[in-house]
Amino acid sequence: MAPPPKQQMMKERILETADKLFYLQGIRAIGVDTIAAEIGISKRTLYNHFPSKDALIAAYLERRFVAQRPSDKPPAEQILATFDSLERRFAAKDFRGCPFVNAVAELGPTDRAVKKIAIAFKEGRRIWFRERLTELGVADADALATQLVLLVDGAIAQDLVRDDPAMARAAKEAATVLLRNAGVDVGGDAKPAKQRKSTPQ
Repeated sequence: MAPPPKQQMMKERILETADKLFYLQGIRAIGVDTIAAEIGISKRTLYNHFPSKDALIAAYLERRFVAQRPSDKPPAEQILATFDSLERRFAAKDFRGCPFVNAVAELGPTDRAVKKIAIAFKEGRRIWFRERLTELGVADADALATQLVLLVDGAIAQDLVRDDPAMARAAKEAATVLLRNAGVDVGGDAKPAKQRKSTPQ
């Protein structure tokens, strides 16, 4: 049975507030007292919806776990558009990096619940790249997908240090080189790559 609308609204309000504060100020820096005070509720009310801070952290990360939207665009265009999207995100004043990496960095690799969610998110993104590469007929789609996610994470790290959205453009250029080397036509509509046959030695 679904919770009453008022309870669901309060739960979402708590999550929205936790999301904003955890992401912008850090998970360790923000206690449940701060979140409750920001909303104007008691800690008891907050705990009625989330029995512990750990449960709230997990819900915050799961809320950030958004799947890529389906697209009718050619696969190569979808892949490269990822970096355009990153550049726009980098330019936003509230950008503080990847929430999943931030959570693991703050809470440590021994926090298995957080690490599990972070790994699932990162692997989901990698699989998305792999599926697009498979559509393009790339021979070693798995390896190239890993390289592409490394470019994404590298661009995020560089932007945080340099505060320069152009890092996303540099990563896009590198991704374009990787795609071309894999036999993908990245000019105009992407065409399936020709499977390369190994030459007998």
